[in-house]
Amino acid sequence: MIKAAVLGSPIAHSLSPLLHTIAYAELGIEGDYTRVEIKSGELGAFLARCDDSWNGFSLTMPLKEEVLGFTKEVSDLAIRIRSANTLVKRQGEWSAITTDVSGFTHALAAHGIDACGDVLIIGGGATARAAAAACDGMATRITVMNRSLSRIEAISNTIEISDLDFIAWDDATIFESVDLIISTTPEGASDALTASFPSHPTAVFFDVVYKPWPTAALATWSQRGGQIIDGLDLLIHQGIDQVALFSGVRFDRAPMAALMRRHALKALESST
Repeated sequence: MIKAAVLGSPIAHSLSPLLHTIAYAELGIEGDYTRVEIKSGELGAFLARCDDSWNGFSLTMPLKEEVLGFTKEVSDLAIRIRSANTLVKRQGEWSAITTDVSGFTHALAAHGIDACGDVLIIGGGATARAAAAACDGMATRITVMNRSLSRIEAISNTIEISDLDFIAWDDATIFESVDLIISTTPEGASDALTASFPSHPTAVFFDVVYKPWPTAALATWSQRGGQIIDGLDLLIHQGIDQVALFSGVRFDRAPMAALMRRHALKALESST
């Protein structure tokens, strides 16, 4: 039996319990996947209370960076991006890894998109670093648009191959000169940029937010004829990798992703 949960705050909106439950049922595995509200500063005490019945945890904000201080084993990729979204039990110890980077890669691939050319990342936090790592080496240039300069060092350490630039939040001309845009900001933040969107966009716009669905940024970009990728795809593909880690079962990604998306869309549509 799989016993797992998604941890974070706020967490009530998370579709991870739905997606994991669907996946385990499809695989014929008994699974109990819940959501647990864990605020910043509470993760260590929570993990200390957990018994050996737990297989793993999915982590959302504000825990992706905090978790690195509570586990002895951290994957090289999680160290590189200073973020882990997954805890999995290995030989009785918690191991912190990231499936966000592969989630970005698989989500883009599912739409026939790669990260070649010029990539704009909006935001500078943990999810932005995962996006940057996914694009590094494929993108010629990665440009980061962020309100604060405090994240420059962390995201600079994430990029090993591609050229890297930083621009001001209000530099609207960038939207017409890039090939791929990945918005990693919290709900509503990138929506404020819609007034600067080009009238006939040519880039692909990937917004990691999936509630509200669709976001105002995605809706505007699509209405003007641009290609979009919504946050459900990232949630689904990083979740598929977590299901494989928690269960130890190998399965075909494409049909599982399609199944998850059908159920997730129904849940989002019924909540609006």
